[in-house]
Amino acid sequence: MELNIDTETAHSARIYDYIIGGTDNFPADREAGDAMVREWPALPVHMRANRDFMNRAVGHLAREAGIRQFLDIGSGIPTSPNIHEIVQAEAPDARVVYVDNDPLVLSLSRNLLGGTDEGRTAYLEADMRDPAAILAAPEFRRTLDLGRPVALTVIAIVHFLLDEHDAVGIVRRLLDPLPPGSYLAMSVGTAEFAPDEVGRVAREYAARGMPMRLRTHAEAAEFFAGLDLVDPGIVQVHRWRPDGTGTEVVRDEDIAMYGAVARKP
Repeated sequence: MELNIDTETAHSARIYDYIIGGTDNFPADREAGDAMVREWPALPVHMRANRDFMNRAVGHLAREAGIRQFLDIGSGIPTSPNIHEIVQAEAPDARVVYVDNDPLVLSLSRNLLGGTDEGRTAYLEADMRDPAAILAAPEFRRTLDLGRPVALTVIAIVHFLLDEHDAVGIVRRLLDPLPPGSYLAMSVGTAEFAPDEVGRVAREYAARGMPMRLRTHAEAAEFFAGLDLVDPGIVQVHRWRPDGTGTEVVRDEDIAMYGAVARKP
């Protein structure tokens, strides 16, 4: 299958991959990443802290909440440990559906389709702005059982949804069909802690055709309306249940992402 990958234009997933030390990127992504880090040297710390939050959140859901099914929206370029590696280490029978619309992620999706013999993983090429297509896809229906709780993970992606996209509505339409006892784990971009630096990074993204909508704490809370927040609630990602495994001293002003996990009653 021939994939239409635009290597001349920077892409958010490949910029992220480059900044956290990955190799699945192109010169345009590296140029963009270098420009952004010049504007905000803490950007690599911020991005790694977001990834660490995701790992802790899904580990908690598999271990403490007993969740065995995961729907990951905007999965991005595979970076080990991937969600299925984390949750299947806790529960070998766990199932994961990854969703992304980047052709490069599709070409690398073999890295998302491993896992245990007891569990199952699937990759779905789809746009999160079309929740109905995701929920109707054969890959989703074959892998996840909507009679049992599902964890919906939406990590570091909604800041690329503008007001006209109705990000809260999109997340709600993905969550609504999931049964009671399901969970939402999200990280939401913000400029509240380093407004000047993060604003300059946002302008670099926008100059490359990737405008951003950064949100306040109150706006982040809208995604979790009607859900039961897991302690400690909506906090900067490095403050969500830190487990002491990080090697960096992370300052609040180095983090531009809120994170939270919440249960659907």
